[in-house]
Amino acid sequence: MDQAAPSSGKDDALVLERFLPYRLAVLAHTVSGALSTIYRDRFDLTIPEWRVLANLGREEPSSSNRLAERGSMDKAKVSRAVARLTEAGLITRETDSRDNRLIVLRLSKRGRSVYQRIAPLALAWEADLLEGLGDEERAALDAALAKLQARAEALKGEAGG
Repeated sequence: MDQAAPSSGKDDALVLERFLPYRLAVLAHTVSGALSTIYRDRFDLTIPEWRVLANLGREEPSSSNRLAERGSMDKAKVSRAVARLTEAGLITRETDSRDNRLIVLRLSKRGRSVYQRIAPLALAWEADLLEGLGDEERAALDAALAKLQARAEALKGEAGG
């Protein structure tokens, strides 16, 4: 038998369209891209910029490192988003009073206003997306996502990463 032949369909075949990590990545990309039209078209924000604003809207003050963790973004993307948001007057940067090496980020008055206008739009978009699911399905999805997140974090810890 030719070693380069495609899989015969056995259980060991990797079918990306059925591989959970691939499906979750594609879904996340699709959902994030569709939602981004709200804040891109109306507020001229990129996905990383929105994530920084949304995280600061939830928990401030914060640091770039904390925002990178919370938003599952690399530090370079957060740094670029912070620079652009600061330039646009949507966030402020200050040196931490206890540690001059740390930069503290906060929403500016204008940034808070933008956040308060986008948040309801994002929540309405989410409600529209979830409208295709019944109450039990939503609860099951939420529980499954929480379990998968916890298990992925545990596996990451076991692998030393």
